[in-house]
Amino acid sequence: MPSRLNPDDQQRVEQYLSAPQHQVQRQPFKVWRLLLIIVFIVIGLGLLSRFLSRLVL
Repeated sequence: MPSRLNPDDQQRVEQYLSAPQHQVQRQPFKVWRLLLIIVFIVIGLGLLSRFLSRLVL
């Protein structure tokens, strides 16, 4: 897709994005870790809910 900026503005944008403070090395996203965290949170909240319901009844 061609840029809608004029060449001078596009050059400034590219220069800004190539600056060292904008080059952050990130670890790869781990889907399975996120899934496990979500499962543990749901199980934990379910157990907490059962515990609180037994205290009330």
